[in-house]
Amino acid sequence: MSLFNVYPLFDITPVSAKDVFVFDANGTKYLDLYGGHAVISIGHSHPEYIKNISEQVSKLGFYSNSIKNPLQDALATKLKALSGSDNYQLFLCNSGAEANENALKLASFHTNKSRVLAFENGFHGRTSAAVAATDNAKIIAPINAQQKVDFVKLGDLEAVEAVLKKNETCAIIVECIQGVGGLDESSSEFYKGLAQLSANYNVILIADEVQSGFGRTGDFFAFQKHKITPDIISIAKGMGNGFPIGGVLIHSKIKASFGLLGTTFGGNHLACAASLSVMNVIENENLIANARTISNYFKEMAAGLPKLKKLKGRGLMLGLEFDFPIAPLRKALIQKHHIFTGSSKDPKVLRILPPLTIQKEHIDLFFKALHQEL
Repeated sequence: MSLFNVYPLFDITPVSAKDVFVFDANGTKYLDLYGGHAVISIGHSHPEYIKNISEQVSKLGFYSNSIKNPLQDALATKLKALSGSDNYQLFLCNSGAEANENALKLASFHTNKSRVLAFENGFHGRTSAAVAATDNAKIIAPINAQQKVDFVKLGDLEAVEAVLKKNETCAIIVECIQGVGGLDESSSEFYKGLAQLSANYNVILIADEVQSGFGRTGDFFAFQKHKITPDIISIAKGMGNGFPIGGVLIHSKIKASFGLLGTTFGGNHLACAASLSVMNVIENENLIANARTISNYFKEMAAGLPKLKKLKGRGLMLGLEFDFPIAPLRKALIQKHHIFTGSSKDPKVLRILPPLTIQKEHIDLFFKALHQEL
């Protein structure tokens, strides 16, 4: 049986990895500045991560959510302490798309309305409602298109209010920094206005932190810079450092009831062990502060870079916008310099999403390669 061919692949077969480096089947060493779509938060094969998952699987790898799992409580407690997110409850699932799907479902339950307001160039996943709220017609099947979504331009509060006035919207879903879309971010005035409009019109504000959460932007969550309190926060990617896990932080004003949400694998023992390890390492190794430090150094190195139009993003969620399509550059970085980077919906933006453990010498390697190619 062959694989269902939906991924364009580079001719690289990784077999091992350590911290910010990946090694392929030929023994070639690659610098990972992409982290597998921002998933690798504490570096590949971190010893504490390996130890804790190994110990957990030797005792109990899985049981369903029909029994008590103290690791889920420990995860919720640690997440509250590290993120400073008070007055939330946690529901655990398996991925970012599933997190956003559950967030949208909760918003519809809570408001008894069905339309969603999303933003141009946003990306929220590939499940039913999440993909409908993703601004990419190519990945929306007819069965998804029955979902009712209004798209407006990021930063346009007047357009937002014009939609909300119809009193049909259950949720606004927003990435404070757009990931796949190309690292765009609006102003604090906009995000504060969005929160106020949500409150005024009884609409649930969902902050999609799937890619930006867990310290990637130099804050635990990207929305925290803007001093707002979303009703629901969706999380995944860097939460498990490669182990599949996602979740939604749900404000206490939204009430739980038996059967409202459910999952077979979500919050399993191994997933919880993985995420607890991630948060312990983030805290003990001061990785959020490191994200800010390395980000500042990256910005210094990017100053005066040939053909660069703009440096976008925050922390270690960055985009280099050039005045040309970056596909050939990205290919050269991988094949000639052995550096992983990412693309985006904007063909001129090169995405940089490294492990939060990255150091200045690794940034130096990247810019040396860039100057050679530019």
